[in-house]
Amino acid sequence: MSFDYDLLVMGGGPAGLAASKRAAAYGARVAIAEQNAVGGTCVHRGCVPKKLMVYAADFPQLFQDAIGYGWQEVQPQFDWSKLMQAIHQDLQHIQQSHQQALSKAGVEVLSGRATFVGPHTLEVGDRRVTTDKILIAVGGRPAKPNFPGAEHALTSREMFQLTQLPQRIAIIGGGYIGVEFASMLRNLGSEVTLVDTTEQILSGFDSDLRNEVQAGLMRRGIRFCGNTTAKEITPEAAGLCLQLAGDCSEALTVDTVLCAVGRIPNTKDLGLEPLGIEMDSKGAIAVDEYSRTNQPNIFAVGDCTNRLALTPVAKMEAIAFADTEFGAQPHPVNYDCIPTAVFARPEAASVGLTEAKAREQFGDAVRCESSQFPPLYVSLTGRSEKSLVKLVLDSHSDRVLGAHMVGEAAAEIIQTLAIAIKMGATKQDFDETIGIHPSSAEEFLTL
Repeated sequence: MSFDYDLLVMGGGPAGLAASKRAAAYGARVAIAEQNAVGGTCVHRGCVPKKLMVYAADFPQLFQDAIGYGWQEVQPQFDWSKLMQAIHQDLQHIQQSHQQALSKAGVEVLSGRATFVGPHTLEVGDRRVTTDKILIAVGGRPAKPNFPGAEHALTSREMFQLTQLPQRIAIIGGGYIGVEFASMLRNLGSEVTLVDTTEQILSGFDSDLRNEVQAGLMRRGIRFCGNTTAKEITPEAAGLCLQLAGDCSEALTVDTVLCAVGRIPNTKDLGLEPLGIEMDSKGAIAVDEYSRTNQPNIFAVGDCTNRLALTPVAKMEAIAFADTEFGAQPHPVNYDCIPTAVFARPEAASVGLTEAKAREQFGDAVRCESSQFPPLYVSLTGRSEKSLVKLVLDSHSDRVLGAHMVGEAAAEIIQTLAIAIKMGATKQDFDETIGIHPSSAEEFLTL
């Protein structure tokens, strides 16, 4: 049977972009269907604009710190609309570069949302196309809790469309998205209350890291309501009234409520059910180690699957798919030692096993080495702040099972350590490596 394309990719986010360009490089006829701007959530409503906001939010502390380094005190003024304008201009440049890269690769871009008509046929807008293979890379969207008045809350998607900085904001959810927004908005001057159903933020991270980040946020003036559930939002003349239940059973009056309670796959109304595509109760597509669904020519990668929802992971899955299906180089993705970071202040990052997970696997053989130290930078600022570094080790093999850090440049440092840990580095390897002095990274080598 003759098809219009060898591959049609549903979704122009990081995974879709990576898969389409890689498959085209192998000579495949490729089209990518995207109803919005190419780049996906990460570029337009996630990683990139969020990190730019993090940088913007650092300046108030930098202005204050500069006094200890001999600079005169300044009275800075912040313009939220100017920041948003600059961010959106930068995102347009990124989008244009993606468009150019697709054109150069020979990938055709189809504007519109793709839905299934049959196993080899899709509708994109008012056009019907056929394709040999289909890759579903539609990503996810923010979830919203189901309680009265939840429609008055924003998600991370709308945060980048705000016309002014919230003066008072309540953030529901203590995962990395909620924590990052809490940190940056507090640094920009907002009064922030962070609400979570657990006693400690950042579920899934190492407990020592969680403790340090939570304490650091509270030192910066963020109010934390743990073991607390949002029950209702009611509009009032003074703003929004958020009713809480649990350890903080009270009513908060704020300008803005942000729901950051996780994300769900963007698989609704794609036409997957008539094809018998297997999904879980949340709509995540079930795939095997090669990203194959239970339909032989249909594949899925990224946040719409039942695997780890991280942008670099999605890109790696997309590349592995293209290598396997079009490059005759079959290989699955190795999900061990995936580094991840929380771009809050304090910044945190991890790779490998947490202490708790390591003890589940290795029992009493697990030992940990950790250190808290004041980074050199703060010594002239008058601030009392410490960084944390921690290694999780297997005493029998001396292998490093995990590395965790809270403090300046944690993400950059953990990223490089990920290579060593993935290659099986031991504590002796760390001990015998000469560090750069003075640096925070050096502390990992002197534990």
